Amino acid sequence: MKRSYLILKNLTLQKFRRMRTPIALVAASVCLLQIGCQEQAMAAEKTKPKLRASKPEIKAAKAETAPEENKPAPKIEFEKVTHDFGKIAPGSKNTCEFNFKNVGDSLLKITNVSKTCGCTPYTLDKKEYTPGESGTLKVRYNASKRPASVTRRLHVSSNDKANPRVTLTVKAKIVQKVDYNPERLNLLLKGENAGCPEITLSSTDKKPFAIKQFESTGNCITADYDPSVKAAKFVLQPKVNMEKLRKGLNGNIQITLTHLGYNKVTIPFKVLQRFKTEPPSIVVFKAAPQKPITKELWILNNYDEDFEVESTSSQKDIIKVLNQEKFGNRYKFELEITPPTLKDKRKFFNDVFLVNIKGGEKLRVTCRGFYSKKHRDSQANKS
Repeated sequence: MKRSYLILKNLTLQKFRRMRTPIALVAASVCLLQIGCQEQAMAAEKTKPKLRASKPEIKAAKAETAPEENKPAPKIEFEKVTHDFGKIAPGSKNTCEFNFKNVGDSLLKITNVSKTCGCTPYTLDKKEYTPGESGTLKVRYNASKRPASVTRRLHVSSNDKANPRVTLTVKAKIVQKVDYNPERLNLLLKGENAGCPEITLSSTDKKPFAIKQFESTGNCITADYDPSVKAAKFVLQPKVNMEKLRKGLNGNIQITLTHLGYNKVTIPFKVLQRFKTEPPSIVVFKAAPQKPITKELWILNNYDEDFEVESTSSQKDIIKVLNQEKFGNRYKFELEITPPTLKDKRKFFNDVFLVNIKGGEKLRVTCRGFYSKKHRDSQANKS
């Protein structure tokens, strides 16, 4: 384009130079101005950026809502979330409190308090708290009877969206402040004082205490003590009443103390019976009415003593002795069990086999039988 303009410009000037008149010069100037304007217009059009047609922006109208954080909301705040009881006595009952406050600007609602084993019960006066209102959750911890370090947790749920579940922790170290030995007694129905050993009580923290009471199941075991005497250690000499002991072969000794850390000692006792039966009881399955079943029963002496069976019997005459043999300090019985006629819709029958030992002791062996489903259904159809 520029080259064409220069060629045209030169030709025009040559042409009008020949004319040599003022009018010709003016005309040539006008012509040149028109050519220059056309060239500038064409150059401007060429360099002008092309604009793309843009689609009109459509902005969706949104509903104006208040920011979530600006809405009134409850907020629960605890003074503490952990309580440590420190050293406590076995079997003791301990209470603690967790204070909290609604520091929010809306009604706080406690929806649930989940509890774990050992941290029951808890007390909460109410479940709704206005802004600025305080509350107290009372928790009781029942210590186990064995020394241990324990941790228990409770979970408090509320409508506080920022902190909907708060975990509270209860800690303790169970320490046995009074040691005792033995921890249990195994007694015999023979020998001096039933083989009962002495009982030692000692304070592990060296603090003196007194014995307030000594009692046992069936009052079969007693001991002498002075409730006015205080000491850090006691050695008791239990006395066993054999006649009372035979009436209650299992039980406990309870010793009440004045020690603040441990005010009661419980010592279980168990007596080895003179005789035992194998099996301990007789069980019959899939029984048929009036169809005898044979079972074997052994009677043994736990003290390796010689004994004699004086007589046997059956309470309901369901059990009969087919054979009886003695082997040293043992007896073997071959028993015949005849299930009674099935009546009504009963599913089972029972009886007691009685063995009288020479010297006055009596043994009871229970017998329980279950009818077969076929015979139960047959009886049900008849009725």
